Amino acid sequence: MRPSSEERPDWRSYDSVAEIYVRVHQPRMALAAADLVALSEVAPGARVLDVGAGTGVVARAAAAATGPTGLVAGVDPSFPMLRQAAPQGGGVHYAAATAIDLPFRDAAFDDVFAAFVLPHFAKYDTALFDLMRVLKRGGRLGVTTWGTTEDEFSKAWRDVTWEFAEPEILRDSIARALPWEERFRDPERLKMALHEAGLRDILVSRRAYRYTISAEDYLQGRETSASGRFLREMLGEELWPRLQARAREVFAQRFDSQFNDFRDVNMAVGFKG
Repeated sequence: MRPSSEERPDWRSYDSVAEIYVRVHQPRMALAAADLVALSEVAPGARVLDVGAGTGVVARAAAAATGPTGLVAGVDPSFPMLRQAAPQGGGVHYAAATAIDLPFRDAAFDDVFAAFVLPHFAKYDTALFDLMRVLKRGGRLGVTTWGTTEDEFSKAWRDVTWEFAEPEILRDSIARALPWEERFRDPERLKMALHEAGLRDILVSRRAYRYTISAEDYLQGRETSASGRFLREMLGEELWPRLQARAREVFAQRFDSQFNDFRDVNMAVGFKG
């Protein structure tokens, strides 16, 4: 018997995929995290907050920049993700919290980061308000979002998912999990949102990253994405393995067992006026 909707965890949460996430996604996220911290010019001794810290890639990069005299805190609503982050050390302090009503005083931090998290919020402007609240005047806010890259690998995954669910249903599910994903793929719209939140002298750049990854890890990564988590919930224990098998069949036919995956990232850094 399937658990009732009240008993099942929310598929939009990352709780159920934390272990796969740290193995598959973290190495790729770390590249953009290091660049974001470098672009923000985090100073030794700075006080830094990483909002939506996940497995801690930005927080650890920031802690390396602040050195032993600094303080870095990472917050995330997912306990399983934080449990993956904490054992990796780096001198970061973690807490479970959301970007709405952050548990910190006003102007507590020299730098605040929000890496790949803005699209998740139901009201991104409310989240940005609280990020700006805890940032001191003259401090930096650094943000990343995914760009518009769609390659043959993502198209192959999409085509497989369309064999199991109507495209409109999948688009609706992604909109429920990531309501602002399409909006913030556009660097100009990202810049405008940050400007309206009170950020000034905003530098926005688009950076391309290349990842060498096995087909199996790529597919596991897709299975932990918003569309993958939704489909697993929707299809259940009988049909979900069929989708997994079909995806592996398609990738074995079309691609090598290891390949290069390219992703565009929008990176924005500005000052609180």
